[in-house]
Amino acid sequence: MEVRDAVESDAEALAAIADAPADVMRNVVHDRTTRIAERRRPETDPNVDTEVTEEEVLGFVSFDARDRTVHVTQLGGSVEACERLLGEPIRFAANEGMDVELLVPADDETGRTAADRTGFTKRGSGPMFQGTRTVRYRLKPN
Repeated sequence: MEVRDAVESDAEALAAIADAPADVMRNVVHDRTTRIAERRRPETDPNVDTEVTEEEVLGFVSFDARDRTVHVTQLGGSVEACERLLGEPIRFAANEGMDVELLVPADDETGRTAADRTGFTKRGSGPMFQGTRTVRYRLKPN
């Protein structure tokens, strides 16, 4: 699994993971720090002299920083990808001397599991988003 910066052409794959319109995800890529976890699988083609690589997006995280806190604004994908991706805002926060906050929809078991496995502490209920309850997580990196 490799992690890289998201680019505009990733919007369709992000939209499929986030269950959101591609144009909304294009804006996320432009407005936030957005990282992608992907698996690259080599494809062999007997008619090509070099190896072709197919990329499979496994997950993404977007975040921004304000008020001495790194706010994870979106997280999606497999548990393993989400765990790996949460390392991105955590590293940023550690380098800047900031805390990390993550809001996870209460029914998002993948997000809650990834938050627990990466050391976040549950801090109670978060705000409602589009009628969905959230759980607030917080982490103070070393």
